[in-house]
Amino acid sequence: MGAVVEDIIPTKDSAGETIQFPFDEAFQNGLVSLALRDTAFMRRCSHLLYPSHFDDIGNAAAIQIALRHFKRYGCAIDSASLKQALLDAVKDKVIGATDKAQALDAVKRSFMSPIPASKPLEEKLATFAREQAVSNALLSSVDKLNKQDFDGIQKTMRKALDVGANEEGDAYDYFKEIANRTQERKDAIAGVKPPRGITSGILQFDDLLYHRGWGRKEMTVLMAGAKQGKTLAMVNFAANACRGGYNVLYATLEVSARIISERLDSYVTQTNVRDLENNTMDVNNKVEALGKKSGRFMIHEFASGTMTPTMLRNLIDRYRNRGLIFDLVVVDYADIMAPDHRTDNVIENSKEIYVGLRALAFEFDCAILTATQTNREGYKAQTAKAEHVAEDFNKIRTADLVISINSTEEERAQNVARLYFAASRNQESGFTVQIKQNLKKMTFIESILGVE
Repeated sequence: MGAVVEDIIPTKDSAGETIQFPFDEAFQNGLVSLALRDTAFMRRCSHLLYPSHFDDIGNAAAIQIALRHFKRYGCAIDSASLKQALLDAVKDKVIGATDKAQALDAVKRSFMSPIPASKPLEEKLATFAREQAVSNALLSSVDKLNKQDFDGIQKTMRKALDVGANEEGDAYDYFKEIANRTQERKDAIAGVKPPRGITSGILQFDDLLYHRGWGRKEMTVLMAGAKQGKTLAMVNFAANACRGGYNVLYATLEVSARIISERLDSYVTQTNVRDLENNTMDVNNKVEALGKKSGRFMIHEFASGTMTPTMLRNLIDRYRNRGLIFDLVVVDYADIMAPDHRTDNVIENSKEIYVGLRALAFEFDCAILTATQTNREGYKAQTAKAEHVAEDFNKIRTADLVISINSTEEERAQNVARLYFAASRNQESGFTVQIKQNLKKMTFIESILGVE
């Protein structure tokens, strides 16, 4: 479904009058919210959206902005790229001077409102588009019938009946898309390309990552032995993303949500974890102040060995249908998840979990951050490498980036650790980042000491 050309879905009827949605304001506002903010919706339905079908000028202009951004960057507009998208639309006269105020109102309304459940709106949109396409095909078939062009009639009707949401995955025309790739590179050089990476919170560390942060549609795995800082690292990176304005889902399978919150309180307020009770109101006030200018941070706890990739997908989808789209999903940690289809083969179970997690990153256009254990050799090694992953090397094959956490007893005594880029799909690996830590204040990276 979803293969269309521009003339299949009409924007004017046989009398030349503009065709508009027969649906109410709430429906049309909902489509605008989805178009601007939900990449999954745009993948399925961008080809069904025509600005002229909207009866509100502001909504029509907002849809133009959403379609333009999606065509150029392949994603919806997140909060980090919203300002630039609006500036570009005005500069390039995508929206006229007289429509500017209404367009801005529509965009503002969209980003302040909950995102509606997408499925009902998708179905109504697809039905409307198909009805218009079939009506248009019937009218055009009259002339073909007079010419006895039965093959033409069949092709026209087949295309019209095929109109619907795209369930076939994204098609990317390599040669036709060069103009968009070129523009994207120009935008990067000019410094106006919307940021796609989810910040680690440490600028110098972001600069070492291919996407200048955790990559959307990708899975990063932190690897270390038991009790060597995997959870602390994920808590810090999750908090930093949230402080950067991104929405975070933290699924914990080993440590309780309360303990995760304690570590967060210590880190974000820079209070010694043992002194939280003695500084109760100071911590309270700092956390409340931070919450007013940050993204959302939702924590869900599961018993070890119970959460499956499908359960996580359903959880993300429920939040999405309530208007909350996550930019970063942290799973603490994948080794103690359960496969959707458990077998007696440990390797197959592990492979299904990791492949399932990475699929979620792609499906929801988010970054996935999780962790894995090293084997015994890796635990003893001064630097854990890819071959030191526990149980299943498919973890390394599946992950887009694997970073091991390393420290000797001497380094731990000095609050120093090393992050080794053990494997990567998109960037160089095999280098080490030396970091300074402050474990009393639950700070995984206090500063970067060097890169070698």
